[in-house]
Amino acid sequence: MLGGRAAAVLAVLCGAIFLEGIDVAMLNVALPSIRTDLGMSTGALSWVLSAYVLGYGGFMLLGGRTADLLGRRRMFLFWLTVFVLFSGLGGLATDGWVLILARFVTGLSAAFMTPAGLSIITTAFPEGPQRNRALLVYAGTAAAGFSLGLVVGGLLTAVSWRWVFFAPVLLAGALLAAAVPLIPRDTAPEQAGGGRFDLAGAATATGAMLLLVYGVVRIGEPGAAAELTAAVLAGGLALLAAFVAIERRSSSPLVRLGILRSGPLLRANLGAVLFAGSFFGFQFTATLYLQDLRGWSPLQTGLALLAIGVDSVLAPTLTPKLVERFGNARVILGGFLLAALSYGLFLPVGADWTYPMMFPTMLLTGLAFALAYGPLTIAATEGVAEEEQGLAGGLLNTSFQFGAALGLSVVTTVNLAALGSGASTLEGFRAALVVPVASAVLGAVVAATGAGRRRA
Repeated sequence: MLGGRAAAVLAVLCGAIFLEGIDVAMLNVALPSIRTDLGMSTGALSWVLSAYVLGYGGFMLLGGRTADLLGRRRMFLFWLTVFVLFSGLGGLATDGWVLILARFVTGLSAAFMTPAGLSIITTAFPEGPQRNRALLVYAGTAAAGFSLGLVVGGLLTAVSWRWVFFAPVLLAGALLAAAVPLIPRDTAPEQAGGGRFDLAGAATATGAMLLLVYGVVRIGEPGAAAELTAAVLAGGLALLAAFVAIERRSSSPLVRLGILRSGPLLRANLGAVLFAGSFFGFQFTATLYLQDLRGWSPLQTGLALLAIGVDSVLAPTLTPKLVERFGNARVILGGFLLAALSYGLFLPVGADWTYPMMFPTMLLTGLAFALAYGPLTIAATEGVAEEEQGLAGGLLNTSFQFGAALGLSVVTTVNLAALGSGASTLEGFRAALVVPVASAVLGAVVAATGAGRRRA
């Protein structure tokens, strides 16, 4: 059990990841009201979501290493303050471009705040059962934020969509007041990388992530020029190659390339890409099915998806026992297999399905999340030196964000391709649902290699 100051610190950091989840989820259900009030086009409205993903995914790797070099506490407190300011700006926006700018900077702040918070946990708790329990509580809180955000967003939007932005300001302000006295000061950051900052590595890594995430976002945009999308992705890959070349020669690299030789870390990050892609691809497709085809309100949709939030209960209670008994790798494999089963059960969805017919998928999805998300976090940070915990957290969160963007883009592309070939709306949703099933199956294959090595 966690007690005293350690529990209070964990509560603050869990509050921050809950804030991130609820912030994203609430906005999803508020988009139609925002479009009507601000007179935004559908293309501009999509950038309210894409700008956040671009800021988050583009700067996450830099944010993780910055926490190691400049201090985890300092980065967490500073960027939580930025989050407060720009979330408030989003609520005050009267023009679409102001809202898009606010969402980009909010995503940027989360890119620095999230890996800093995760690395505070992994350095504050000793590796083993105590850290595992802390990380699983953290993962369950993140899932709760996303699940509850769908419902809370529907309720707040009924009053005014602006409260979707103002409510996180109140929560973040309370967290900031509690974090200042509770979060311990860092040891000397000069221990990580000699205290020098790799500017060339930072520039190329951030540029590469921005272009790659932007290219992936463009894949799912209707009418996006394929030539420009290919050019953006090629530019991202070129900068990534330049980044690797710079890091090989740097005496104080932003990313020590040797960390990427860790098999468990690579499997965890690849698993994170596939799991996030399958989960967010399914959630997006299911939301469109419920609202566009079935005509459900945002609040009804949020309540339908609320069963996925069972993860917030199972992650800190059931998952630690399973990890202790069967090992981390096997629990991750079980999560992927359950995810594949869950999404597969939704493949024959009909135009008149009742909620009891959907409920098994919602419940199994929550259970799969409980088994995979937290253990992936453990696997990605286990055995990593303390001075590189921020980097490990940044890599993991970059993988989750990139996977989410990729999953959304691919299901959108498949759906539009099916509709373009003459398929009905329902058939288009069924075609899109194949993507999360395939992603979960591929993730199970990756996880099985880790489970097999552990048995050996």
